[in-house]
Amino acid sequence: MEPKAALDELTELSSQIEAAAILDDEAGVAASTFADSTRAERFADVVRKLLHAAEEVAGRAPARLRAATSGGSVFVVREGGRTIAATTGRSPTVGLVLYDLRTCLRSLEGDVVEEARAAG
Repeated sequence: MEPKAALDELTELSSQIEAAAILDDEAGVAASTFADSTRAERFADVVRKLLHAAEEVAGRAPARLRAATSGGSVFVVREGGRTIAATTGRSPTVGLVLYDLRTCLRSLEGDVVEEARAAG
């Protein structure tokens, strides 16, 4: 599945997710739900900073992250060389949001397999 289609499906199925972006291996924005690329890039920059801070504290790169504020949360899931990040409102169902984000990333795996076959 293409990244934009995966995000469309994610936001259709997960009512708790307000905005989301998929980052590629170089931490560039592969797709997002933001209206313009400037906002998507700013969000990606914040995600990179959150991941860096978490890695500094933990001593290793996190596979998942949640940063909560009084206004909502930012969730980040990393898997298979890709990263997905999303914002939610207050009091999200944490396990469900993480599951939805992992499922979205895994829906992209078919594309990775096809790309590898085409290259090989």
